[in-house]
Amino acid sequence: MKDALNPFNIAQQQLDDAAQRLGLDPAMHELLRWPMQELKVILPVKMDDGSTKIFHAFRVAYNTARGPAKGGIRWHPDETIDTVRALAAWMTWKTSVVDIPLGGGKGGVICNPKALSETEKERLARAYIRAIGRTLGVTKDVPAPDVYTTPQIMAWMMDEYETIMGEKHPGVITGKPLPIGGSQGRGDATARGGIYVTREAANVHRIDLNGKTMAVQGFGNAGQYAALLGEEVLGLKLVAASDSKGGVYNPNGIVARDLVDFKLSTGSLKGFSDVAEITNKELLELEVAVLFPSALENVITKDNADNIRCNILCELANGPTTPDADDILYHKGVIVLPDFLANAGGVTVSYFEQVQNTYNYYWHLEEVYRRLDEKMTRAFRGVHDMHLREKINMRQAAYLVSVARVAEACRLRGWV
Repeated sequence: MKDALNPFNIAQQQLDDAAQRLGLDPAMHELLRWPMQELKVILPVKMDDGSTKIFHAFRVAYNTARGPAKGGIRWHPDETIDTVRALAAWMTWKTSVVDIPLGGGKGGVICNPKALSETEKERLARAYIRAIGRTLGVTKDVPAPDVYTTPQIMAWMMDEYETIMGEKHPGVITGKPLPIGGSQGRGDATARGGIYVTREAANVHRIDLNGKTMAVQGFGNAGQYAALLGEEVLGLKLVAASDSKGGVYNPNGIVARDLVDFKLSTGSLKGFSDVAEITNKELLELEVAVLFPSALENVITKDNADNIRCNILCELANGPTTPDADDILYHKGVIVLPDFLANAGGVTVSYFEQVQNTYNYYWHLEEVYRRLDEKMTRAFRGVHDMHLREKINMRQAAYLVSVARVAEACRLRGWV
């Protein structure tokens, strides 16, 4: 991985800028540059053919000054410790910017989940919890789903943890299926939170989104819901979408529900009718009102930033834009809604799930949506106010808000 695109280097660079602007003393700055705890484990897993395969896995708790670590578990063939570190850092700033009493963490397993059977996935999930379970707990570290992990995988993980502990701990894992302690509204929470902040951005910039166009890069869970909710809540028209196998484009519009149903039934966007093929690169450079990067990191760089032509760029993926690209987009007038603000709906409803698990009392869907809207709207306004006051881009403003809160918690605890 080139150092320039190393996600942890990028995360540290973004923090360094915020630390300088905030005037943090050197010790506080150094504390916030590094994870407080890292765990690397080896997972031997029996495969269906009787062989044993060895998997490498990680769990990082970045900072817990504001509360227990919180963060998803990714299963990906290209997973690295630096990716997990960066995502744990961004989770720290994410929980802080929406002002929920949690820290940041992340987990990862180097694997290709598409090549695993359901029984192999279950054995891998349980092996992971056996290896890292001592670091987990509602007062220590609470995982959740992320790339290529699902509510079912979370259910297996929770069950393994409870088996080890010999008692019920529903709040130790979030993103669970509803019958075993999941929260209403968790499935679309990441995208819905992004839709709420997009609405607020359009309002403050006096942009009427009704009937305007959107493109979605990455058509997994977040991307699919972005298409559906962009149409339903904001009145946007989907013109392009892409996944790992390619993209589709129709300037006259694509019915979001039809495309989502096609993807869910076939596993791909290829073969969808009445569309032209489009590459990920071409999709990112379309002239649209709203662009939703919803896949992996580093897709918008200094090499293509000058070609980005959207009005609003809502980052549902983690780390899709590099710092060099940020500067270019800011001077072009593109409204960038940074990842750890725009995609914070997922962790916010995960927090709601923890609260409901603790009380053993569950909210109806409308209550979850109302509370999520309130949290995301308040977070956007705080960041936007900082953006106006300091005359900096929205990512820098989000960092100032969130890093200041984490630094204050570290200071009050006497860590620095």
